[in-house]
Amino acid sequence: MILPIGPIHPGLKEPLRLKLKTEGEKVVGAEIEYGYVHRGIEKIMEGKPWQKCIYLAERICGICSYEHTQTFAEVIEKISDFRAPLRAQFLRVITNELDRIQSHYLANSTYFKAMEHETLFMYMLSQREHAMDSIELLTGNRVNMGWNIVGGVRMDANEQHFDKILEKLDLIEENHQRYVEIFENGPFAAGLRSKNVGVMTKDEAIKGRAVGPIGRASGLKHDLREIHHTYKDHFDFKPIWRKEGDNFARTMNRFNEIPQSLDLVRQAIYNMPDGPVRGKVDIGKGYGEWRNEAPRGEVTYMAEINGNHINSISIRTPSIMNIDSCARYMLKNVATVADAITTYASSDPCIACTERAIVIEDLNNSNNGDNNIHNSFNNDLNSNIN
Repeated sequence: MILPIGPIHPGLKEPLRLKLKTEGEKVVGAEIEYGYVHRGIEKIMEGKPWQKCIYLAERICGICSYEHTQTFAEVIEKISDFRAPLRAQFLRVITNELDRIQSHYLANSTYFKAMEHETLFMYMLSQREHAMDSIELLTGNRVNMGWNIVGGVRMDANEQHFDKILEKLDLIEENHQRYVEIFENGPFAAGLRSKNVGVMTKDEAIKGRAVGPIGRASGLKHDLREIHHTYKDHFDFKPIWRKEGDNFARTMNRFNEIPQSLDLVRQAIYNMPDGPVRGKVDIGKGYGEWRNEAPRGEVTYMAEINGNHINSISIRTPSIMNIDSCARYMLKNVATVADAITTYASSDPCIACTERAIVIEDLNNSNNGDNNIHNSFNNDLNSNIN
């Protein structure tokens, strides 16, 4: 039988319809029905100056809002043959990694809430607050930060800001491992509800184009920070990955990336270069693509600009691939409906960013522009999957 969940349901953060194919209590497959959040952001951007569009980009996703503005700014900078000042690049790394920390804690808190483990749910939100406080201290805002501009960042930070951020990092680190062990060694949360639940193999992750911690939990050693010029040239960084491919691996992969993000923030603060935080950009004309590693995975911006205005823009967010992989592979053989809900939550879904445009199409029926991105992604992926 088909068990519909949603589009409005207490177990879902955002509206979509999850159609579970069941045999009794066992879930043997699933389909995702999109289309309940229409915003048309890409169309609204057309013909507008970048100063307005960067604010729209920030509102594509509340949790990954920072990475959208950075990717938007960097695609315009690429077309304009400009690279932000080095101090601005380091400040972008700090904000990017703080945003990753809060996002990973929020994703895991949602997973624990789905399995009714409210103790870990509250612990995760408490830890997240330290990262949110640091973001607010640095940028002035907690979510939509207005921090990135084409040419750098909006304002500088000083030693007092950095000292307070370092104090917050110490607070995160103080309890992080204890909370990880509560989950990792827990017979209920890990043993019964996470291990060997929602398994997606490495081959399935490749077929589903899974990205971010979801792909890395299934053995894909693919993290765009490895090839980003700032990380590659100035930071000590290696992707974190696992190979189990289950709910446990996805949750632990996010847990394990948090100390790495703490280290990257410290590297940026301790090695912060002097200089300006923004430069004057002669906005170019033409077409460009740029990709960054958001907390949920790869974000791609393809833009054509004519001087100060956006002619056309196409954005690919990570959730469309990860939710699609969840429906096709993770939910194909789950023991109970309750485990299906936690498996869906383990994919860290974001419907708002998935439905940023007017129409959501199946990946197999994507237009030529999307296929070009998929081919580009697969070329990069093939060099990292071993």
